[in-house]
Amino acid sequence: MILAGKADRVIAFGSFDILHPGHLLYLREAKRFGRKLIVIVARDSSIKKLKGRKAALDENARLEIVKSLRIVDKALLGSSFRSEEGMYGIIERVKPDVIAVGYDQKLDIMELKEWLGRKKMRARIVRISSYYKKYKSSGIRRKIAHEYLRPVLQT
Repeated sequence: MILAGKADRVIAFGSFDILHPGHLLYLREAKRFGRKLIVIVARDSSIKKLKGRKAALDENARLEIVKSLRIVDKALLGSSFRSEEGMYGIIERVKPDVIAVGYDQKLDIMELKEWLGRKKMRARIVRISSYYKKYKSSGIRRKIAHEYLRPVLQT
């Protein structure tokens, strides 16, 4: 429900593996669209399927870290790829007014809009821009491996 120009519930999805300033910008920008920010943290199985690798931290650790952020009103674990519910089921349960999508999230916006229409849901979809692509978990992983682990392994 949108009151006084600001939506009530905003939902944001992510892995939140190796939390960094880009994640904080994404969540801060998402929160600007509503009163309550609900964050869905990806399951370990979903990360493995989407990224082809395990997360650095397990899903429960990532969930606790996201829950501890002041900007986050509620954090939940997402559905597994094995689940029939998937992302759309979570959206249907939460009934957000705004769905915040990160700049690098692979999501078919048109498909989501069509699904929302079929469900008679009026959620607004917003794409949050990047933090200059300077902060990306994959880049941080490479930097750690290159600058910190390689010298240790070579000695």
